[in-house]
Amino acid sequence: MKLLIFIIVYPLIWILSILPMRLLYIISDFFRFIVFDLVGYRKKVVIENLKMAFPDKSDKEIKNIARKFYKHFVDLIFESIKSFTISEKEILKRYKYKNPELVNKLAKEGKSIALVGAHQANWEWSINTPLVLDIPVFGAYTKLANKYFEKVVKTSRSKFGVTGFKTSETIKGIHKNYKNNTQGLYILLSDQSPQVHKTHYWSEFLGVKVPIHTGAEILSKKYDFAVVNYAARKIKRGYFEVEFELITDSPKDFENYQITDKYLEITERNIRKQPEFYLWTHKRFKHKDKYEQWLKNRKASQK
Repeated sequence: MKLLIFIIVYPLIWILSILPMRLLYIISDFFRFIVFDLVGYRKKVVIENLKMAFPDKSDKEIKNIARKFYKHFVDLIFESIKSFTISEKEILKRYKYKNPELVNKLAKEGKSIALVGAHQANWEWSINTPLVLDIPVFGAYTKLANKYFEKVVKTSRSKFGVTGFKTSETIKGIHKNYKNNTQGLYILLSDQSPQVHKTHYWSEFLGVKVPIHTGAEILSKKYDFAVVNYAARKIKRGYFEVEFELITDSPKDFENYQITDKYLEITERNIRKQPEFYLWTHKRFKHKDKYEQWLKNRKASQK
C-alpha cells in the first residue's frame, strides 16, 4: 500500500516541483482560499495563538495577521515542494545570506557550531547553507512512515550538502563527530513545544509561560560549540534573507539557561518584526497551564 501511495502521489509532487515559481504561486493562491476560507485548517489554533502572543491587538488586526499567515503558510508548502528540483542557481538567488562571514570566521578558528533558529519565514530552503558556509552542515529530520517518501525527501534535503541525522540519532551523531574530531555545524530549530515530562526549564515566550527546549544549550556546553542564531526574513514573495547573530563562542561561561533566554529574546524580536511569517499552526502554548503541576512533580521527584 505504501508503494502504491508513493507511485500515485510522488509524480504529482514532482510535476508541481518543476513548474516555475510564478505558476506555483498562482496555484498557492487557490489553495490558500481553500485552506483559510473554506476548510479553516487549524484556524482556531492560529487565532488563539495570535491572541495570546499579541493581547494588545484588536480582533481585526489579529484576523489580518492570520490571513497573511495563511497566504505565507500555503506558499511555504509549495516552496517545500519546489525543493525537490530547485537548482543551485535559483535557490541562491531566492535564499540569500547577509553575513556568512560570521559563521565562516568561527569555522576557520576550528569551532563547531550549534545553529539555533525558529520556524520563521522559510526554514526549508536552509538546505542551501553548505553552498555558502565553509564547514560541514548537519541537520536533524523526522523519519517518515513511508520508506519510499523517506528516501526522496532525504535525498532532496541533502542535495546541496547537508548531512541528515534522524532526530532520535542526532545526539549520537554529534558525539561520534566530536570523538572523531570532525568539525560541524548543527541546525537546531528550538522554538517548538517539548513534552512536559522531558522539560527542564520554563520561561515566558511571547508573554506566555511555557516549557522550553534546552537541548542546544546543553549540547553547546558539553561539546564547547559556538552558538549562532539564524533568522530568516521574508523580503518579498519567494525571496528570503538570512542573518546570523552570535550568541556566544564560549558557552561554558554562561549560567544555566542564559543562552536559552538569549535565544528566546532574539526569536521574539524577529517574530514581532514579521508576525505573519511565524508558524502559528503549531500548538506552541498547549502546556501553558501545566507549570504548577510540573513544578509539584519535580519537587516530589527530588525528595
